[in-house]
Amino acid sequence: MSSKTPKLKFIDLFAGIGGIRKGFEMACYDSGIQAECVFTSEIKPAAIKVLLQNNPKDTVNGDICTIESSQIPEFDILLAGFPCQAFSYAGKRLGFMDTRGTLFFEVERILKDHKPKGFILENVEGLVSHDKTDKTKPIGRTLETILQHLKDIGYKVDWRLLNSKDFGIAQDRKRIYIVGSLTDSISLDGFEIKHTKLYEVLEQGLPTSNSPFVKNVLSHFAVEQLAGKSIKDKRGGDNNIHSWDLELKGTVSQEQKHLLNKLFKERRKKHWAIENGIDWMDGMALSLKQIQTFFDSPDLKEILEDLVIKGYLKKEYPKRLTTDLFGNTFRQQDPSLPVGYNIVAGKMSYEVAKILDPNDVAPTLVAMDMERLYVIDGSGLRPLTLREGLRLFGYPEDFKFDIDTKDGYDLLGNTVAVPVIKQVALRLLNKINQ
Repeated sequence: MSSKTPKLKFIDLFAGIGGIRKGFEMACYDSGIQAECVFTSEIKPAAIKVLLQNNPKDTVNGDICTIESSQIPEFDILLAGFPCQAFSYAGKRLGFMDTRGTLFFEVERILKDHKPKGFILENVEGLVSHDKTDKTKPIGRTLETILQHLKDIGYKVDWRLLNSKDFGIAQDRKRIYIVGSLTDSISLDGFEIKHTKLYEVLEQGLPTSNSPFVKNVLSHFAVEQLAGKSIKDKRGGDNNIHSWDLELKGTVSQEQKHLLNKLFKERRKKHWAIENGIDWMDGMALSLKQIQTFFDSPDLKEILEDLVIKGYLKKEYPKRLTTDLFGNTFRQQDPSLPVGYNIVAGKMSYEVAKILDPNDVAPTLVAMDMERLYVIDGSGLRPLTLREGLRLFGYPEDFKFDIDTKDGYDLLGNTVAVPVIKQVALRLLNKINQ
């Protein structure tokens, strides 16, 4: 680019591995703008390692909470994927009660002190409805607070919930994008829709897993039967393989499989809670008498007890909603009710959580699940590679990611969809450079 090329200085807060930065830089390049990162903040060592692999001349600063605004060079655009656990469906959703939630106010502080031309913020879908007390409103009080604070500084602000699968990425990932400019409103409507399938990013001919668990799965199912299947004992349905389908805890007769499948569905019905005089919960323990109403067998008790011994079922009392002295509510077994039978395992119990369908898109990739997502490769199964993971977030092929696999999964589960950032950034750049 020539010396006359427009320049924009930006800062990257809570940078992760640099996904927001990458999308912004790609948008600048396409717009004929020279982008210069003048400040980066990140505290996770593995993320910092990747940042420096891709930006070796940079200095990565530490905790933004300890850095005064005056220590940050002047800049034009602020980028921030401020920590999302406080608003995430996977967490406790404490929002601003959680110290990670208050990190938004570090973003606000820097915007207020520097007044850059604009900003792009990214966060989880749960932020939209967090602390929603009025069902007639489209958003919760937490997002209302964030938007109002940004407007009070002087920014014209817009936001949208966008799904990466509509931007040419083979991953179903909804995230909120908040964009602001000092001069013009920026619409986040009407993006061109582009779809792709998982097979377009998968490699072939790689070593497959030879673990006892995978061998067991392949001994019960042909590989072509496994695309799109989840392995978990938390839900029923045709797309689930259960522990008893694989006989993981011991031999199971056809009658026992039929009983387990019936119990799976019945224990979710609300009328059992009414019968027990308790608040309904998803997945209640059902008594022998209750099970007899939908499963007729003279040997029912023996069948159930055998499944308990093998570990497919557990005996417990139905749980009643209880409040402690501090006002906290929780579920507690009620011994005054008839003892019942319930399914033992949850969705995170097994080495493989899901076998991805190459003709579909991947589910939302999260750090705690990624190592359990497998793909079909030839006649075998294997986990996603880190390069495949990068492709599922839209990173370019030359992006360096020389990192331990476990750390890599963790970093990917917390990164951003680069093409979505690029498109949002193009909208911002179009306004501030008019």
